[in-house]
Parts: sequence; C-alpha cells; structure tokens
Amino acid sequence: MVLLNVSNLKKMFLDETLFDGVSFNIADGDKIGFVGVNGAGKSTLFKIINGMMDHDGGEIYRNKLTKTGYLDQHTCIESDKTIMGEMLSAFEEVIDIENQLEDIRYDIENKNGDLDTLIARQTSLHERFEELDGYQYKSRIRSALIGLGFSEDEFDKKVSTLSGGQKTRVSLGRLLLSDANLLLLDEPTNHLDIDSVEWLEGFLQSYKRAFVVISHDRYFLDKVTNRTFEMDSGRLRTYTGGYSEYTKQREVERLTEERNYANTMREIERLEGIVEQQRRWNREKNIKTAESKMKVIDKLEKTLVKPQSEQEEITFSFKSLPGGGNDVLIAENLGMSFNGKRVFHGANAHIVKGEKVFLLGANGCGKTTLIKEILGQYEPTEGSVKIGANIEIGYYDQIQENLDPEKNIFDELHDTYPNMTTTEIRNALAVFLFRGEDVFKEIKKLSGGERARVELAKLMLRPVNFLIMDEPTNHLDIDSREALEKALENYDGTMLMVSHDRYFINKLADRILYMTENGLENYLGSYDDYMEKKAAVAHEAAEQAPEKPKNLDYQEQKRLAAEKRKVLNRFKKVEELIDELENEINDINEEMLDPKLSDDFTKLAELSEKAQAKNEELEKLMEEWEELQIEIEEKGYEE
Repeated sequence: MVLLNVSNLKKMFLDETLFDGVSFNIADGDKIGFVGVNGAGKSTLFKIINGMMDHDGGEIYRNKLTKTGYLDQHTCIESDKTIMGEMLSAFEEVIDIENQLEDIRYDIENKNGDLDTLIARQTSLHERFEELDGYQYKSRIRSALIGLGFSEDEFDKKVSTLSGGQKTRVSLGRLLLSDANLLLLDEPTNHLDIDSVEWLEGFLQSYKRAFVVISHDRYFLDKVTNRTFEMDSGRLRTYTGGYSEYTKQREVERLTEERNYANTMREIERLEGIVEQQRRWNREKNIKTAESKMKVIDKLEKTLVKPQSEQEEITFSFKSLPGGGNDVLIAENLGMSFNGKRVFHGANAHIVKGEKVFLLGANGCGKTTLIKEILGQYEPTEGSVKIGANIEIGYYDQIQENLDPEKNIFDELHDTYPNMTTTEIRNALAVFLFRGEDVFKEIKKLSGGERARVELAKLMLRPVNFLIMDEPTNHLDIDSREALEKALENYDGTMLMVSHDRYFINKLADRILYMTENGLENYLGSYDDYMEKKAAVAHEAAEQAPEKPKNLDYQEQKRLAAEKRKVLNRFKKVEELIDELENEINDINEEMLDPKLSDDFTKLAELSEKAQAKNEELEKLMEEWEELQIEIEEKGYEE
C-alpha cells in the first residue's frame, strides 16, 4: 500500500530555489534513510510533508489511511506531566477503552440500560482492545523508556524538570509507541548514547510500519534502512539499500553520468567541426550537410544531462608537533565526586605515543568529567593524572565553550592567533567553507555545524601532539565527518576521543576504553572488534557459569541450580497460564452472547465481572512473562 506520493515538489525561499522536481513514493513497511549536506532541504521537506510548511509547486498525495508521526531534531516538549504520563498519552485510545469497559461492567452488574446493547458494546471493545495490544501497553512503555536510557526511578519525574536532550528522548519514545504508520524522524540519535542507539536500532529493525529517518550516523543507517533518499543540489534521488549500498550506487551513477556527458560533448564537438568545415566550402550540398548535422547537435544538446556539480569539500589536516615522550598519559585510580556523590572511581589508563584511543560509555557515566580531569580543568577527588614530557594538548569541546558568542568568526580566529595575517586567517576559514562576508558572521548566530567547523579551524592551526576531542562529529553532516576522518587518519600524533559515532570509531580506533562507575575496561581494536569481544566474553561467561563447581561450595551450587530451575519452571508455567487465561476469556465472552442468558442479569453480571478479573490477571502475567524473559536472556539460562 502506498502511504505517500510526492510529485514534482518545489520549495523557494524569497528568490532562491531550495529544491525542485522532487518526486518519490513511500509504501507501507519502507525503511528509508535520508541523507544530504546540512542546508540541502531535508528538514524542510519533512515539514512540508507534515503540513507545517507550504510548498511552491508540485503535488502531495496522502493515502486516507496514512497517519504521520514527526520528530523534529530541535523538539523540546513543554509538559506538566510526568515522563510516564507523557508516554501514556500515546495510548489514549487504549486507556479510553479500559475506562469504557469498566463503566460497562458496572452498568451490567447494576442492570443499567439494555443488556444486549451493553454486552455487544463490551464484546466490540474487547476486540478493539486486543487489536491495539492493550494488555501489553504498560510493559511496552517500560521497555521503551529503559531502552532510551531512563531508569524506573525517573518515570515519575516531571517532564518540565528534564534537560533538552531528555525531553527529546521522551518525545521519541512516545512517537515510536504511537499509532502512526509513517514516522518522519529528524536526527533521532541526537542525545542518545551508544546503548540507546543500539536499542533504537533493534526497535526499528523489527518495526512493521514505514519510516523515513534523517541521520548523519552511517552505521545506524546501514543497520535500519532498506532504501536511501539523497538531497543534492536541489534534486532528490532514490536508491535501494542502506548507506553503504547507496554510496556504491551513487559512485557508479556519478561515473556513468560523467562518462556519458564527456562522450556526448566529444560527439557535439566533432559534429561542430564538420558543420564549420561544410560551411567554409559553402556549396549547396555542403550547406545541406551542415544543416543536417546542426539538427543532430540540437537533439544531442536537448538530451544532454550535465553531471551534478561536486559539492565543495572540506579538506584540512592537523599539525603534529614533533617530539614528546612515549608515555603520553598515565591515569592512576582516578575518581570524581560532586557534592559527596561519586560519579566514578578506579579509572586507570596508559596511553602511549601515536595511539588512537576512544573513550566510550553510557550518558552520564563521567566521560567528559574524566577528560576535564586530564586537562586539569577539574581537580580529581581520587587518584592522579600525569601528562608526558613535552606533550602539547589540543582540545575540541563538544559544547564549544572555547568560542566567544559575542565575537564574529574572523575575530575569534584572529584573537586566538594574533600573529596571523588577514589573508592567512581567511585562507584557513575558506578551508571550512567560510568565505567572503561569511567570515564576519557572529558566533551566537551560527548553527551547530558551523560552530563545530569554527572550533575545528582553530584546532587545525595549532601544532599539538596530543589531540583530545569530545564528540567531534556532533552537528557535522556526513561530508564533514568524512573530511574529519581523513584528517585524523593522517594525523601522526596521539588521540583520545569521546564519540558515539560507530562508523567514525571503526575508521580510526586502535583501542577502546569503556567507562563505568568502577573504572575503565580496555579493548584492543575497532568498535566492531569491541562488540565481538564483549559478546564472546558474555557467551563464555554464560557457558562457564554452570561449569565452575571448583569455585563454588556445594550449597552455592545447589542454590544457583535451584534458582535457574525455579526461573525456567515459572517461565513455562506463566506461558501455560497465559494460554489458559486467553481461552477462558474467549469462553466467557462467547457464553455472554448466549441468547439463553439474555434475561439473566445476575449471571451476566457475574460473567462480566469474571471476564474483567481474568483480563487484569492476564495483564499481570504478560508483565511477569516479559520480566522472566529478560532475566533468562541476561543470565544465559537455557532449557
């Protein structure tokens, strides 16, 4: 089923055309990644589709069954509800049916109204409730909130007290659980740590409806999409496959376009030579030949497709300061507490010259705090930090605190490097696509991506041998991320990076340090290597756990075996009880429809009350089943 069809869509701002001739369709179940440089018009197209912005040409057809859900990348909900209350708003119909069923049960018990009408209405509502998966909506909310990084203790927090990033996560969770059948997701992985992004990947991989997702996270796009839209130079192109497949197809397409264009231009030049020659000879036969060839030229020119002009690329490099000791950083038993509350402790790290090390961990685990201890901006409450001899640090701050919002771009660089000439500063900024009057834009008026490029320009000009970067790919589009990757690949100094961009990590990492409240876990290799090792360790632990009687006394072995047996038996029993209850509920509903009971109000009231009790019992069993399933997976229990 086609949910949305767009034909020859056009959008202008003043006299500038943002895009034109945009055509595509979205079918039920499509999983589409939407890529393109910042400012290409992706978010604008989303707003047009969602009815939040007008268009200047073309048509949009929506199926009457299409219900769109939209996540703005800058969303910041204002609500007096709790987190749980906000999530419950995605299930208004389910909750309304619950309330109606309770009212009907009361009316049946108290003989209020026509019994046949009440029973028919009750049956209809039960069917709709089951269609909406009503018995599991509370457990689905719990699963989504935990997956998005909220603890159960936070469910009752007021949304108004949350940070902007937390509010975005609540909005995302509510949208994912809504009844929309076409999701428009604009940068949904912003504000998510790697664990939450992986949860979102799992959710979208099993999602049965359609979505279009704008993202610069290439790893994420490869995981969840089966089609790709690209907005480039005002045109939209569609491709099959995820991001990696799209790049291969796009390269083949680009080379084909260039080859066809070059061949056609050579043919036109050849024909123009013939025309010129025939006209010089100026005989009747020659004139006819020239006219014939001109018709061919005109035809070729009309069908000539000029290749898309290549986007301006950012190409830069970081200056590596020679020298410096082999031991670049030694951290011993580092810890940090704020107002008596411990953030982490026992962090040990030894980074040597030339290493590219990535620091990973959940949001709030203390990664930025650790970086600031290394930089000397925070005094550790535990342990010590030693920076090697002749080590010069260059630091990239993810929130750009190093930039003065009251300055313009040019002055920001000039004040940092006063010995540079105007020409040198302009040349440096031109590398990051700030040219002409753009260099006088005020920092406070820049987009996140523009501020990131200014920060990178400042860092590029400083010779350092130890780069520390906190989420450097945030706010950068894919082209800018790839330019940064190339620059860092060629950098021969030492690097310590905080990042949740797994594609970026895979490109560069020699080693990964995973941070927990109890210190740093060390893994050699890329992100994929790290994931394989974690999986292998977990698998090995699960396999070996029951086979370690030497390390456990007899009583402990018996306790663990009994615990496993108890969980598995209960899981099996719960499944059986769920089946029994579902059958009993169906039997009760059928019995209530028996014409023989149409005048037996007492019996019908009893049956109605019994059905209600069974449904409540079923909901509790479904929640217990999910909890047991999670425990079995986490502990590696097997039948």
